[in-house]
Amino acid sequence: MRAVAAIFLVLLLVAGAAAAWLFFGIAQPYRGFPSEGVFVDLPHGASSRAVAHLLKQNGVIRSSTAFEVYARRHPKRRLQAGEYFFNQPISGRDVFWQIADGHVFQQPFTVREGETIFDIARNLEAGKLMSANEFLAAARNPELIREMSPKATSLEGYLYPATYNLPRHPAANELTAQMVKKFKEEWNRIASAQPIAPSPAISGHIVTLASLVERETPKPDERPVVAGVFENRLSKGMRLQCDPTVIYALELIGQYKGSLTGADLQIDSPYNTYAHGGLPPGPIGNPGEVALRAAMTPAKTNYLYFVANTEGGHFFSATLEEHNRNVTKYRRLMAGLPGDPPPAAADAPKNSAGVKRHAKGAIR
Repeated sequence: MRAVAAIFLVLLLVAGAAAAWLFFGIAQPYRGFPSEGVFVDLPHGASSRAVAHLLKQNGVIRSSTAFEVYARRHPKRRLQAGEYFFNQPISGRDVFWQIADGHVFQQPFTVREGETIFDIARNLEAGKLMSANEFLAAARNPELIREMSPKATSLEGYLYPATYNLPRHPAANELTAQMVKKFKEEWNRIASAQPIAPSPAISGHIVTLASLVERETPKPDERPVVAGVFENRLSKGMRLQCDPTVIYALELIGQYKGSLTGADLQIDSPYNTYAHGGLPPGPIGNPGEVALRAAMTPAKTNYLYFVANTEGGHFFSATLEEHNRNVTKYRRLMAGLPGDPPPAAADAPKNSAGVKRHAKGAIR
């Protein structure tokens, strides 16, 4: 009996020691954790044993055995595949729950309203997320928007401005798919709120118009008015003469230098709304919600022109004569003078020669 009791006591002590060791292994952080943090990529279909081995191998946990035992105690919680980042020592228990809850590594990337595919590509490359050419190759494939824009040559206009949480090494085609999916969700939400939802046949017109509006004014309250100006000019057969379309034409061939010259306005491009009537053949940037709403329901006015007012907004006018006065007012304000000239000067004959006759006006 004494021998049996002794053996039982030894087994009990061994079991207790093993339990203590397992508890220590799962409850205490591994102090060999790299100070710069560590990434661990867990493949799809990996077993809890394989995951434990990878975590131990990368210095994230103290004991692979303790981690595996803890995982087996929670059979209803599956370990999620993905790349995880550990920037400080944490217990094996916390590591398990971070993986079971799928807290994969993500980094925010923001697409701002009005940015073009070229802007987005440059920002991705600057953030070391992918090369600009890699993104542009994906963005130039319009298959994702065929049902909305059958004649589209790229995804321009349909990459919705928002903040996206990206993995450390995002795939360009997955990113564009995520952006287009977001656009379609927002489009459906905005369109459903309209008194009469726009038909798919005019969606391309709306998105292209919205992209012009987005690039022309930063003021949300002006966007329906700007959209109305463009629609008024279109209905009268007037050329839009919109500078941002020329800028985009130059960007397409890599020749935009940061400002426009008179020679630039002669560029042979279907996007040049000085040389061609109607809207350009596609969007010139990626519009946000306010611009899309403005393009769906433009303001009803008789305005045909607008020019900057030095306060971030614009002066609007219905006639060329009034527009010329607004151009003069803008120039005086830029020179530090009162907007309205003295009465004698105001009564002087007006000469519109050299004044840019388009919706935006010659001067920013």
